[in-house]
Amino acid sequence: MRAIVYTEVGAEPRLTDVPKPECPDDGVLVAVRATGVCRSDWHAWRGHDPVPLPNIPGHEFAGVVAAAGPGVRGFRVGDRVTAPFVNGCGRCAWCETGQAQVCPDQTQPGFTHPGSFAELVAVRAADFNLVRLPEAVDFVTAAGLGCRFATAYHALTAQSRLLAGEWLLVVGCGGVGLSAVLLGEALGARVIAVDPSAAARERATALGAEVTLANADPDAVRDLTDGGAHVTMDALGSGQVVDAALRSLRPRGRHVQVGLMLGEQASAPLPWGLVVARELVVAGSHGMAAADYPAMLQLIADGTVHPGRLVGRVVGLDRAGIELMAMDAPAPSAGITVATL
Repeated sequence: MRAIVYTEVGAEPRLTDVPKPECPDDGVLVAVRATGVCRSDWHAWRGHDPVPLPNIPGHEFAGVVAAAGPGVRGFRVGDRVTAPFVNGCGRCAWCETGQAQVCPDQTQPGFTHPGSFAELVAVRAADFNLVRLPEAVDFVTAAGLGCRFATAYHALTAQSRLLAGEWLLVVGCGGVGLSAVLLGEALGARVIAVDPSAAARERATALGAEVTLANADPDAVRDLTDGGAHVTMDALGSGQVVDAALRSLRPRGRHVQVGLMLGEQASAPLPWGLVVARELVVAGSHGMAAADYPAMLQLIADGTVHPGRLVGRVVGLDRAGIELMAMDAPAPSAGITVATL
């Protein structure tokens, strides 16, 4: 089968022929129709997130079941499906309570095993991890859900419990940040989007941001919101951003951390005096379990939210590696790139 492969950290990802993956007894092979090109793939390619080499990247995908193992009961060949990027084991206490995104035995296509920059990708524990796609959701739209959009949805609905009428501050208008802007507006929040890129701010406005700022300025946010945001999100991954976001919250506000804190940022300090005095809540957010997909997909199917608006560019699989390498430089314009097969 055709797949994008890189053999060393930072080596050029090339389109090549590789053997088909084996179908797990409890899993399926999905014939990939579309796959997102995500910055998490770039982190792995650059060695920030170690992966087995050689590696086929890709963890945001949608397609059709091409083969099913003997242990699969709920899906069959031909079903239109997607899956979260975190695949739970389906057996542990976390999975049994619907929290597969923190499963200690999780697997992730493109990270623990070959990913979706390929004609076929394996999904393990398929009855637990696969999600059936409504006919109203096309493959390109679905491919943008698996990491960035689903992570934003989980962050806003489960981790920060954003309510209609509340102020939401989103710092960083890449894929997950723009997803949060789009979702925040759809959920009835008033959204402030922050990004130094004028193109990203323009895109955020088009997606529903009421206010955009070039920098996270706590004084400006408190003035705009009459006392501070109810919810803040760092979609970038920066200790400086987290500090500014926490200082932008009103008392009893909630901060949700989505951006990966890498390198020196992994141990960035927090203004704990402020957290205690204002009774602030700080929560992390890591993907979303398959069990929570139906509610999100219903919002899409009924027209409440249109994640297809987040897609900036659609390319062929042959260009997926080129798009991955292009993430070395700041994006000239905002939007998710999806490769189709």
